[in-house]
Amino acid sequence: MIYDIQKANFWKRIAAWLFDLLLVATLAVGCGAALSSFLGYDDYSRALEKAYDKYETQYGIVFDISQQEYEAMTEAQKETYDTAYDALIADEEAMKAYNMMVNLTLVITTCGILLAVLLWELLIPLFLGNGQTLGKKIFGLCLIRNDGVKMNNLQLFARTVLGKYAVETMIPVCLLLMFFWGTAGLLGTVVLFGLAVAQLLCLILSRNNCAIHDFIAGTVVVDMASQTIFSSTEELIAHQKKVAADRAARQPY
Repeated sequence: MIYDIQKANFWKRIAAWLFDLLLVATLAVGCGAALSSFLGYDDYSRALEKAYDKYETQYGIVFDISQQEYEAMTEAQKETYDTAYDALIADEEAMKAYNMMVNLTLVITTCGILLAVLLWELLIPLFLGNGQTLGKKIFGLCLIRNDGVKMNNLQLFARTVLGKYAVETMIPVCLLLMFFWGTAGLLGTVVLFGLAVAQLLCLILSRNNCAIHDFIAGTVVVDMASQTIFSSTEELIAHQKKVAADRAARQPY
Protein backbone atom coordinates (compact mmCIF):
# COMPACT_ATOMS: atom_id res chain seq x y z
CA MET A 1 0.00 0.00 0.00
CA ILE A 2 1.09 3.59 -0.66
CA TYR A 3 1.52 5.85 2.33
CA ASP A 4 3.97 8.37 0.90
CA ILE A 5 2.56 11.72 -0.14
CA GLN A 6 1.33 11.49 -3.72
CA LYS A 7 1.56 15.13 -4.76
CA ALA A 8 -1.15 16.35 -7.10
CA ASN A 9 -0.29 17.13 -10.70
CA PHE A 10 0.59 20.82 -11.05
CA TRP A 11 -1.72 21.43 -14.01
CA LYS A 12 -4.61 19.68 -12.30
CA ARG A 13 -4.10 21.94 -9.30
CA ILE A 14 -4.11 25.02 -11.54
CA ALA A 15 -7.27 23.86 -13.35
CA ALA A 16 -9.08 23.11 -10.08
CA TRP A 17 -7.97 26.46 -8.64
CA LEU A 18 -9.20 28.40 -11.66
CA PHE A 19 -12.53 26.55 -11.62
CA ASP A 20 -13.04 27.26 -7.93
CA LEU A 21 -11.83 30.86 -8.25
CA LEU A 22 -14.37 31.61 -10.97
CA LEU A 23 -17.27 30.27 -8.94
CA VAL A 24 -16.09 31.86 -5.67
CA ALA A 25 -15.82 35.22 -7.45
CA THR A 26 -19.34 34.76 -8.84
CA LEU A 27 -20.66 33.92 -5.37
CA ALA A 28 -18.82 36.90 -3.85
CA VAL A 29 -20.38 39.28 -6.38
CA GLY A 30 -23.82 37.84 -5.66
CA CYS A 31 -23.35 38.09 -1.89
CA GLY A 32 -21.99 41.62 -2.28
CA ALA A 33 -24.98 42.68 -4.36
CA ALA A 34 -27.38 41.28 -1.76
CA LEU A 35 -25.53 43.05 1.06
CA SER A 36 -25.42 46.28 -0.95
CA SER A 37 -29.18 46.23 -1.39
CA PHE A 38 -29.78 45.32 2.26
CA LEU A 39 -27.45 48.04 3.63
CA GLY A 40 -28.70 50.78 1.31
CA TYR A 41 -25.44 51.48 -0.50
CA ASP A 42 -27.22 52.82 -3.59
CA ASP A 43 -29.09 55.41 -1.52
CA TYR A 44 -25.82 56.91 -0.29
CA SER A 45 -24.37 56.74 -3.79
CA ARG A 46 -27.32 58.68 -5.21
CA ALA A 47 -27.07 61.25 -2.41
CA LEU A 48 -23.39 61.84 -3.13
CA GLU A 49 -23.99 62.02 -6.88
CA LYS A 50 -26.74 64.58 -6.24
CA ALA A 51 -24.30 66.69 -4.18
CA TYR A 52 -21.68 66.47 -6.94
CA ASP A 53 -24.22 67.60 -9.53
CA LYS A 54 -25.33 70.48 -7.29
CA TYR A 55 -21.87 72.00 -6.87
CA GLU A 56 -20.73 71.24 -10.40
CA THR A 57 -23.77 73.12 -11.74
CA GLN A 58 -23.40 75.94 -9.23
CA TYR A 59 -19.71 76.56 -9.97
CA GLY A 60 -19.58 75.38 -13.58
CA ILE A 61 -16.86 72.79 -12.98
CA VAL A 62 -16.41 69.00 -13.17
CA PHE A 63 -14.98 67.26 -10.09
CA ASP A 64 -13.88 64.09 -11.88
CA ILE A 65 -10.63 65.26 -13.48
CA SER A 66 -7.04 64.05 -13.42
CA GLN A 67 -4.14 65.84 -11.73
CA GLN A 68 -2.79 66.74 -15.17
CA GLU A 69 -6.10 68.34 -16.13
CA TYR A 70 -6.11 70.31 -12.90
CA GLU A 71 -2.55 71.54 -13.46
CA ALA A 72 -3.51 72.68 -16.98
CA MET A 73 -6.18 75.02 -15.61
CA THR A 74 -5.72 78.75 -15.32
CA GLU A 75 -5.36 80.25 -11.85
CA ALA A 76 -8.92 81.54 -12.01
CA GLN A 77 -10.23 78.09 -12.96
CA LYS A 78 -8.23 76.47 -10.15
CA GLU A 79 -9.64 78.96 -7.67
CA THR A 80 -13.20 78.17 -8.82
CA TYR A 81 -12.54 74.43 -8.63
CA ASP A 82 -11.03 74.72 -5.14
CA THR A 83 -13.96 76.84 -3.95
CA ALA A 84 -16.43 74.25 -5.27
CA TYR A 85 -14.46 71.44 -3.63
CA ASP A 86 -14.38 73.27 -0.28
CA ALA A 87 -18.14 73.79 -0.52
CA LEU A 88 -18.60 70.06 -1.17
CA ILE A 89 -16.40 69.15 1.80
CA ALA A 90 -18.37 71.52 4.02
CA ASP A 91 -21.65 69.87 3.03
CA GLU A 92 -22.39 67.55 5.98
CA GLU A 93 -24.91 65.43 4.10
CA ALA A 94 -22.50 64.90 1.20
CA MET A 95 -19.66 63.94 3.53
CA LYS A 96 -21.92 61.60 5.45
CA ALA A 97 -22.88 59.90 2.20
CA TYR A 98 -19.22 59.68 1.15
CA ASN A 99 -18.04 58.24 4.47
CA MET A 100 -20.88 55.73 4.48
CA MET A 101 -19.96 54.65 0.95
CA VAL A 102 -16.33 54.11 1.97
CA ASN A 103 -17.31 52.15 5.09
CA LEU A 104 -19.95 50.11 3.30
CA THR A 105 -17.53 49.31 0.48
CA LEU A 106 -15.21 47.70 3.04
CA VAL A 107 -18.06 45.90 4.80
CA ILE A 108 -19.68 44.64 1.60
CA THR A 109 -16.37 43.55 0.07
CA THR A 110 -15.18 41.84 3.25
CA CYS A 111 -18.44 40.09 4.09
CA GLY A 112 -19.27 39.22 0.49
CA ILE A 113 -15.94 37.46 -0.01
CA LEU A 114 -16.14 35.81 3.43
CA LEU A 115 -19.59 34.34 2.74
CA ALA A 116 -18.48 33.05 -0.66
CA VAL A 117 -15.29 31.49 0.73
CA LEU A 118 -17.11 29.90 3.67
CA LEU A 119 -19.67 28.35 1.35
CA TRP A 120 -17.29 27.12 -1.32
CA GLU A 121 -14.12 26.35 0.62
CA LEU A 122 -15.59 25.21 3.95
CA LEU A 123 -19.19 24.01 3.73
CA ILE A 124 -18.87 22.14 0.43
CA PRO A 125 -15.63 20.35 1.53
CA LEU A 126 -17.34 19.40 4.80
CA PHE A 127 -20.14 17.84 2.74
CA LEU A 128 -17.92 16.14 0.14
CA GLY A 129 -15.21 15.09 2.61
CA ASN A 130 -11.41 15.06 2.37
CA GLY A 131 -11.30 18.83 1.84
CA GLN A 132 -12.70 18.58 -1.67
CA THR A 133 -14.24 21.56 -3.39
CA LEU A 134 -16.12 20.94 -6.63
CA GLY A 135 -12.95 21.85 -8.54
CA LYS A 136 -10.89 19.30 -6.62
CA LYS A 137 -13.66 16.71 -6.99
CA ILE A 138 -13.76 17.16 -10.77
CA PHE A 139 -9.98 16.87 -11.15
CA GLY A 140 -9.51 14.01 -8.66
CA LEU A 141 -7.71 15.96 -5.95
CA CYS A 142 -8.15 16.06 -2.19
CA LEU A 143 -6.53 17.33 0.99
CA ILE A 144 -4.75 15.40 3.72
CA ARG A 145 -2.45 16.20 6.60
CA ASN A 146 1.17 16.46 5.55
CA ASP A 147 1.90 13.13 7.25
CA GLY A 148 -0.69 11.21 5.21
CA VAL A 149 -3.48 11.21 7.79
CA LYS A 150 -7.00 12.48 7.06
CA MET A 151 -7.32 16.19 7.83
CA ASN A 152 -9.71 17.34 10.56
CA ASN A 153 -12.31 20.10 10.54
CA LEU A 154 -10.11 22.49 12.54
CA GLN A 155 -7.40 22.24 9.88
CA LEU A 156 -9.98 22.87 7.15
CA PHE A 157 -11.21 25.95 9.04
CA ALA A 158 -7.66 27.28 9.50
CA ARG A 159 -6.82 26.64 5.84
CA THR A 160 -9.99 28.38 4.65
CA VAL A 161 -10.43 31.31 7.02
CA LEU A 162 -6.90 32.11 8.17
CA GLY A 163 -5.05 31.10 5.03
CA LYS A 164 -7.18 31.57 1.93
CA TYR A 165 -9.47 34.32 3.25
CA ALA A 166 -7.44 36.43 5.69
CA VAL A 167 -3.91 36.19 4.29
CA GLU A 168 -4.23 35.36 0.60
CA THR A 169 -7.44 37.24 -0.23
CA MET A 170 -8.27 40.08 2.15
CA ILE A 171 -4.75 41.51 2.51
CA PRO A 172 -4.43 41.99 -1.28
CA VAL A 173 -8.05 43.16 -1.61
CA CYS A 174 -7.69 45.76 1.16
CA LEU A 175 -4.41 46.98 -0.29
CA LEU A 176 -5.97 47.30 -3.76
CA LEU A 177 -8.82 49.33 -2.25
CA MET A 178 -6.25 51.53 -0.52
CA PHE A 179 -4.45 52.00 -3.84
CA PHE A 180 -7.76 53.00 -5.39
CA TRP A 181 -8.32 55.58 -2.66
CA GLY A 182 -4.70 56.73 -2.86
CA THR A 183 -3.83 55.79 0.73
CA ALA A 184 -1.64 52.68 0.35
CA GLY A 185 1.68 54.35 -0.37
CA LEU A 186 5.04 52.59 -0.60
CA LEU A 187 4.36 50.31 2.37
CA GLY A 188 1.28 48.88 0.67
CA THR A 189 3.30 48.14 -2.48
CA VAL A 190 6.01 46.42 -0.44
CA VAL A 191 3.49 44.28 1.47
CA LEU A 192 1.64 43.26 -1.70
CA PHE A 193 4.86 42.39 -3.53
CA GLY A 194 6.23 40.56 -0.48
CA LEU A 195 3.09 38.44 -0.17
CA ALA A 196 3.26 37.49 -3.86
CA VAL A 197 6.93 36.53 -3.54
CA ALA A 198 6.27 34.52 -0.37
CA GLN A 199 3.50 32.58 -2.10
CA LEU A 200 5.70 31.86 -5.10
CA LEU A 201 8.60 30.70 -2.95
CA CYS A 202 6.31 28.43 -0.93
CA LEU A 203 4.98 26.78 -4.07
CA ILE A 204 8.41 26.33 -5.64
CA LEU A 205 10.67 25.49 -2.70
CA SER A 206 8.49 23.50 -0.31
CA ARG A 207 8.80 19.72 -0.45
CA ASN A 208 5.12 19.22 -1.30
CA ASN A 209 4.74 22.48 -3.27
CA CYS A 210 2.36 23.85 -0.65
CA ALA A 211 0.76 27.29 -0.78
CA ILE A 212 0.66 29.57 2.27
CA HIS A 213 -2.78 28.33 3.30
CA ASP A 214 -1.50 24.73 3.38
CA PHE A 215 1.47 25.74 5.55
CA ILE A 216 -0.91 27.40 8.00
CA ALA A 217 -3.14 24.33 8.21
CA GLY A 218 -0.48 21.63 7.87
CA THR A 219 -2.15 20.14 4.80
CA VAL A 220 -1.17 19.10 1.30
CA VAL A 221 -3.06 18.65 -1.99
CA VAL A 222 -2.74 15.08 -3.27
CA ASP A 223 -3.98 12.81 -6.06
CA MET A 224 -6.92 10.99 -4.51
CA ALA A 225 -6.74 7.92 -6.75
CA SER A 226 -3.20 7.00 -5.75
CA GLN A 227 -3.06 8.34 -2.18
CA THR A 228 -3.72 6.11 0.81
CA ILE A 229 -5.47 8.23 3.44
CA PHE A 230 -5.22 7.00 7.01
CA SER A 231 -8.01 7.81 9.42
CA SER A 232 -5.69 8.37 12.38
CA THR A 233 -2.04 8.63 13.37
CA GLU A 234 -2.33 5.25 15.08
CA GLU A 235 -3.50 3.64 11.85
CA LEU A 236 -0.57 5.19 9.98
CA ILE A 237 1.94 3.96 12.59
CA ALA A 238 0.44 0.47 12.55
CA HIS A 239 0.72 0.36 8.77
CA GLN A 240 4.33 1.54 8.87
CA LYS A 241 5.18 -1.13 11.44
CA LYS A 242 3.56 -3.79 9.30
CA VAL A 243 5.49 -2.65 6.21
CA ALA A 244 8.73 -2.64 8.22
CA ALA A 245 8.01 -6.11 9.60
CA ASP A 246 7.22 -7.50 6.14
CA ARG A 247 10.41 -5.98 4.77
CA ALA A 248 12.44 -7.44 7.64
CA ALA A 249 10.88 -10.88 7.09
CA ARG A 250 12.00 -10.85 3.45
CA GLN A 251 15.60 -10.00 4.33
CA PRO A 252 18.02 -12.95 4.22
CA TYR A 253 19.77 -13.90 7.48
